[in-house]
Amino acid sequence: MPNRWRTIPFLLSFIIQSLAAPQSFENTAIVRSVELGGVAVHVTTTFAIKALEPGAKVYTIALGRQEKEKTSWFEVKVKGQQNPLLISEHPYAYESTRNYHLVDVTLPRPLTANGTLNIVLEAVQTHATTPWPTTASQKEDQALKFTADLLVLSPYHTLVQRTKLKALTPRLISFTIPKEVQDFMPDTPASKSGATVTYGPFNDIPPSANENFIAAYQQPVTIHYFHEQPVLEILKLTRSAEISHWGANLNIQDDIQLHNAGPALKGHFSRLDHQSQAFYKKPAPHALPALTLHLPSGIRNAYYYDLIGNVSTSRLRVAPSPPKNSKTKQYSVLELRPRYPIMGGWNYTFTLGWDAPLADSANWDHATGKYMVEIPIMTPITGAVVNNAEVKIILPEGATDVEFTPPFSALENRVSTHVTYLDTTGRPTLTFEYKDLTVMHAQSIFVSYKVSLSAHLKKPVAVATAFFSLFAFALLGRRINLTIHKNKVL
Repeated sequence: MPNRWRTIPFLLSFIIQSLAAPQSFENTAIVRSVELGGVAVHVTTTFAIKALEPGAKVYTIALGRQEKEKTSWFEVKVKGQQNPLLISEHPYAYESTRNYHLVDVTLPRPLTANGTLNIVLEAVQTHATTPWPTTASQKEDQALKFTADLLVLSPYHTLVQRTKLKALTPRLISFTIPKEVQDFMPDTPASKSGATVTYGPFNDIPPSANENFIAAYQQPVTIHYFHEQPVLEILKLTRSAEISHWGANLNIQDDIQLHNAGPALKGHFSRLDHQSQAFYKKPAPHALPALTLHLPSGIRNAYYYDLIGNVSTSRLRVAPSPPKNSKTKQYSVLELRPRYPIMGGWNYTFTLGWDAPLADSANWDHATGKYMVEIPIMTPITGAVVNNAEVKIILPEGATDVEFTPPFSALENRVSTHVTYLDTTGRPTLTFEYKDLTVMHAQSIFVSYKVSLSAHLKKPVAVATAFFSLFAFALLGRRINLTIHKNKVL
């Protein structure tokens, strides 16, 4: 095809994109780095942008539709800074007919003409890999497949861009060699160096966040690699956090349904083979023999049990509570060893709970007369994704003026009443529903409320009333004669 005919789709794409958004920026470079893992994949995309007009302050980022569907968390920062930038999604972002998703990013300051800035998009994709082959015996390796779009979409002209896919080990099985797409494709579009596969550099790419460009030039690339760590996901996490002022205690209990999402075990499990692999320090990559969890410092009365009973093979090392307003974080370390190694396709259900001093996570505001309590959403398990999570926060009985500030939006939140022993009217309960949580979501919900003096006295009054009623009943019972025949006095 002559070059003049091949450039027609680009001209159409440029006209459509120009009508959709003003060309106030240009990408001097885009570099996307993908850290391949198990069920979660970390993606970092760096945009080196240049303003084409003075006062440009809103930069638009584009994500492919499948990329957006797999992304569970993302934020945008200026390179080298910690504070995230303000982002807003376009109102038509979730239309099923669109193959791209637009997000506006407000820059910290307007750029002058030809002014430059580097911004970084960090994202975590969940359920983005597939075991291949889908089954593996106890002595076989574990291999995964990951698929992504070849090009990073953008509503602006891009001078050069690269995509790097990096595995944990250099043991790569295969990767896609992309088909030739127009003049911006180099002679060697894909190269391998150690554990990294690099696509590009691609030069002089026109605005690509439009349907014509995607249909003509976007294509998927797949990398097949060995992964030497278990692929874990939590099917269901139910966290209950109960606040007690009388006991000055915060009790947290997690009910966890853990699943090994690696290749399903082929054949029967052999305890002998498992012990042999452990002896030679070559465990099966798709077997999970133990878990290491980082719990809060200062905890007490920790318990962990499964469907059979207490998991006595575990070990807990408790760190002391840090001083008030201390910036140094310490963690208690729990080494949890299940009753059996969790092979690919297997599940393990267990319960983990502990008590903690309420003073470690609660404050009282003298100005407002309200308590402020910090409740962590989850205790992360390294490399695992929480498919579904339910977080319940049980407040003290009589709590009023309840307000809460979650770190991110929940699928659903509701208020109910929880009644337990020695309660009269019940305790206000906040419930939050979440989906596809990663280690980046291991943040805290802040809850504020008031508890009046009369509410504080409800518990001792209820206890005193119960004991008084018991003694009164016992006293009355001793005065009642229940015998049928009276004994005759001789």
